[in-house]
Amino acid sequence: MSPRIGVVTFPGSLDDRDAQRAIRMAGAEPVALWHAEHDLQGVDAVVLPGGFSYGDYLRPGAIAAVSPIMTEVVDAASTGMPVLGICNGFQVLVESHLLPGGLIRNAHQQFIRRDQRLVVENADTAWTREFEQGEEIIIPLKNGDGGYIADDETLKRIEGDGLVAFRYAGVNPNGSLNDIAGLTNEAGNVVGLMPHPEHAVEAGFGPDTADAMRSGLDGLRFFTSAVNALVARV
Repeated sequence: MSPRIGVVTFPGSLDDRDAQRAIRMAGAEPVALWHAEHDLQGVDAVVLPGGFSYGDYLRPGAIAAVSPIMTEVVDAASTGMPVLGICNGFQVLVESHLLPGGLIRNAHQQFIRRDQRLVVENADTAWTREFEQGEEIIIPLKNGDGGYIADDETLKRIEGDGLVAFRYAGVNPNGSLNDIAGLTNEAGNVVGLMPHPEHAVEAGFGPDTADAMRSGLDGLRFFTSAVNALVARV
């Protein structure tokens, strides 16, 4: 039986259908989850998609973090369920304290849309096991509040414990400290990143540079990583 991976839809989610499609292409069954419910419908993993949940009022991800479904996601993550937060989903993860630090307005105060080079810093998570540490990939990026921040003590712990999952390569697009593009928790089941892997799962519908075409469908490997990790548990 294929793993079932839930995708939460919040008011203002934009990329939930894209995430569901990526999950299907990776060989799993996507399951639509609603923000106002306390029911994960027995899924094996959860994706928090990109968008502007609740209109980004207060802070991006702040209201979504206290929605009913996130009570269940936090509890499930604590027992080892794989959880991926993409862009706004990453913001929800830090607001839910599943990942450390915070995300603020881009340093140049402008929305970014570009194909972004990343370095894989941690290939030992449920969502990165199909990569190699140090590998460079290309994933689309689109955000206005993607600047990663943390206090000095938290940054030291993140770096020392190997919790940086991805780092921006070449250009730091938003002023993130230490070029941090994505994080993992200590257990390796929760990963959040600002770039959008669900937009790089099919040839012709993602990065079209020569490097991206040579490297293959980098975004799809996030989802096949999770599928293979779940299958390996059985």
